Amino acid sequence: MLKKTIIFIYILLSFNFNSFADENQRTLKVGLLAPFSGEYKDMGQSIMLSLQLALDEIDDDKIKIFPRDSGFNNPEKLIQSVESLKEENIKIVIGPISQEDFKMLSNYKDMIFISPSNINPKVQSNILSIGVSLESQIKSIENFIEKNKRKKTIIMYPKNKYAPLIDSKISNIKINNKKIFKYSADPKVLTGDIEKLTNYKQRKRNLISRVKILEEKDDEASKLELKRLEQKYTIGKVNFDSVIIIDFGDSLKSVLTSLVYSDVDQEEVLIVTVNQWFDKSIFLENSIENLYYPSVDINNFQKYKRKYSKIYGLQPTEITILTYDALGLIYYIWNKKDFKITSVKDFIIKDSIRGKIGTFSFKDGKLIQKLNMYKVSNKKFIKY
Repeated sequence: MLKKTIIFIYILLSFNFNSFADENQRTLKVGLLAPFSGEYKDMGQSIMLSLQLALDEIDDDKIKIFPRDSGFNNPEKLIQSVESLKEENIKIVIGPISQEDFKMLSNYKDMIFISPSNINPKVQSNILSIGVSLESQIKSIENFIEKNKRKKTIIMYPKNKYAPLIDSKISNIKINNKKIFKYSADPKVLTGDIEKLTNYKQRKRNLISRVKILEEKDDEASKLELKRLEQKYTIGKVNFDSVIIIDFGDSLKSVLTSLVYSDVDQEEVLIVTVNQWFDKSIFLENSIENLYYPSVDINNFQKYKRKYSKIYGLQPTEITILTYDALGLIYYIWNKKDFKITSVKDFIIKDSIRGKIGTFSFKDGKLIQKLNMYKVSNKKFIKY
């Protein structure tokens, strides 16, 4: 903890010292809104350390960072920090990290905010969100389902406070013959929901009936079939050949377990989920042999984590690589636009832009990440 504090104070001092640089020089002044106090202060410190890594790699002393404490879901502190940046004549800001803060920034039309939020990839008048959005993930999943020639897909997610948002995100999903299925967020009810989806009870009855018939026979073929059925919970296939699960953490693991318990054949049914950021705890879910999901470039992500850990002795959070890329994006556009950025529209270019997390581009007024598909198998993440 002491090491973390010393590093953080050093960076704050060095950044504040840079703020007194000669303003007559061509300078890229970038504000930072992050929680340096309160419950999420460690996140703010981690973001600051990540930006220091980005500065070291860019190696251009014309970049000056002006950090400000935005708190977390603290409107008063956020506005104070934005006003402070405005007084410094700072036009480009990394942050805030939460979409909840966006509505309070609408009055600052002369400033540009680059947020790591992934809720809304649509370019707004003064806000650009560069997080790995559900829209980007869905696009990768659409291509994956099409390439694997799936004929019927179940799109499933829990009935919780995020369900209406997911409803809106998947309303135009380009997958033929799809069905939406919402399951209970209560683990005690979830199993029953999955049983209904997979017609488990009828398939279980089919097994019981078949076993009774075979038990009355004495030929070798019947004995072999009976032996094989000892490993089964049901007889009969489910009426879909792919599922997309929009869920995370323990809830996702419960769904995966329920699918296996319901005797869903993993050789015939593709099981797909959304970005899990290479979370190794998914390996603990031993019942799933093959799981697929879209995510960022794994090699760049792992290199970034190793470098961060080696220098700071800490593990970075996923959001830090997004802020790392945010500074790289700002610097790229600043150079491309002859060292002058005047609005969010300057970021909407025809070129694809490569960052640490992968390649992204703009389409229909939205920032779309080009993601890879990965297979989770035998405790490894394998690029598909």
